[in-house]
Amino acid sequence: MTPPVTYRSLAGSRVLITGGASGIGADMVRAFAAQGARVAFLDIDEAAGTALARDIPAMFRPCDVTDIAALRAVIGQFLSDFGGIDVLVNNAARDDRHDMAVVEPDYWRKALALNLDHQFFASQAVAPAMAAQGRGSIILMGSVSWLRGRPGMVGYTTSKAAINGMTRTLARELGANGIRVNCIVPGAIVTERQLRLWSTPAINQQILELQALKFRLQPEHVASMALFLGSDESAGCTGANFIVDAGLTQN
Repeated sequence: MTPPVTYRSLAGSRVLITGGASGIGADMVRAFAAQGARVAFLDIDEAAGTALARDIPAMFRPCDVTDIAALRAVIGQFLSDFGGIDVLVNNAARDDRHDMAVVEPDYWRKALALNLDHQFFASQAVAPAMAAQGRGSIILMGSVSWLRGRPGMVGYTTSKAAINGMTRTLARELGANGIRVNCIVPGAIVTERQLRLWSTPAINQQILELQALKFRLQPEHVASMALFLGSDESAGCTGANFIVDAGLTQN
């Protein structure tokens, strides 16, 4: 994979990506590796993660991000192996559909644990090492679903809305130590999961009609934004949402 843009500051940088075995996360793993970064990633899907790590010069460890003790342990191992982390991408998430009327407390907590909690605890885990080196980039992952008020996924949209507040607060708390915190807000991205579960000609046409740009977004479009936010080219950016939705939220 030859990157269309080369960020010299990413060469040799230490990058950790959660949920990196498939979809948008896998494209991020490939994109950072193509920049010459030292990439580590984790995912609950051990088979897919192992296969990707075989094809790309990257380090993989299986991890369920809802198990915070395990998440902290794995991040600690990566910090030890790399001697620090320069870029953290909190990508792991699952946009399951659910009817508000049947949601019970246990399901609600699981939805927030999978889509919100680990983004804070992973950021918390890398912050001391980033502070010690006086620099770092933490990238959170949001979604335009909360901006659009998408029905049938309230646990997911609530989590993604909360990430907006987390981004701004962490940017203030960590900025004095040279740590930047930003959020990528993807729109309707064509991933394997989307194609398998929800893609139909009618839905595809509806999305194109709502977008200002008339093409379907691919994972690489989100990965390109992650490269920018991880690089020194975004040195003046923190506490901000970077929307990658082809103008979907203009409607």
